[in-house]
Amino acid sequence: MFERLSTGWELMKQSFRVLWMDKQLIVFPAVSSVACVLVLASFALPLWNSPYAQVVLEEGEAPQDAVAYLILFLFYFVNYFVIVFFNSALVACAVIRLKGGEPTVGDGFRAAAAVLPQIAGWALVSATVGVVLRIIESRSEKAGQIVAGLLGMGWTVLTYFVVPVLVVERKGPVEATKRSMAILRRTWGEALSANLGAGLIFLLVGLVALPALILTVVLGVFGLASGSVALAVIGFGLFILVLIGISLVSSTLHTILLAALYVYAAEGRVPGAFDGQVLEGAFART
Repeated sequence: MFERLSTGWELMKQSFRVLWMDKQLIVFPAVSSVACVLVLASFALPLWNSPYAQVVLEEGEAPQDAVAYLILFLFYFVNYFVIVFFNSALVACAVIRLKGGEPTVGDGFRAAAAVLPQIAGWALVSATVGVVLRIIESRSEKAGQIVAGLLGMGWTVLTYFVVPVLVVERKGPVEATKRSMAILRRTWGEALSANLGAGLIFLLVGLVALPALILTVVLGVFGLASGSVALAVIGFGLFILVLIGISLVSSTLHTILLAALYVYAAEGRVPGAFDGQVLEGAFART
């Protein structure tokens, strides 16, 4: 565990160097988050007074008929399309920087727009897998959740490099999946487990921002205790803003790291601002 945290810390620092050189990269996850909220609202609001919403509110579980799964599939597709589009733009900019270039936000959007068919294809595959896992999970509360969780973890590892392959090599979803698996096998071996995921990066960034989080909570609590509503609102409002900042930074760092690992594994060279030995430790043989 200590080795995993140590590797994660080093990779986070190296990813942060790239972000520090190109602070505009955080625009992509920020806009992506807003777009995802709008997608959620576009599905939730029309269904608010429908029988499906009533089932969720009254019984605490989603309906499981064909129409419900179709709606879920459409939601997954649109949501994945938005996420992959902005991730593709960020990966494109990160790869440019890691190869010594000077990326702009426009470069990222142009690169993502150039592979819209591939992005749509991958969103279609991801939505299908997401619905299938949801069906498996719904069949049995415990066994279904375990099976779906294991399948989901395996799928995440096998498709780890799909987005960089889509953007850089412009392959379709099936070829990109095969290419991702081939890169993993050739560089890190047959059996792999990720040593560094988005959750760990979020944790590490959160630890760095912990003093700010504590300060904002103390300010909010002090406001409540002293009867100052304004101070409490400011304190807890700042707490939420810090959490949003942590989420955006960690998401950006995770995608920068993804781009660095891709350049290292697919092209056989150590990208700028990164250490080859540390990149080798990003995955561990199981």
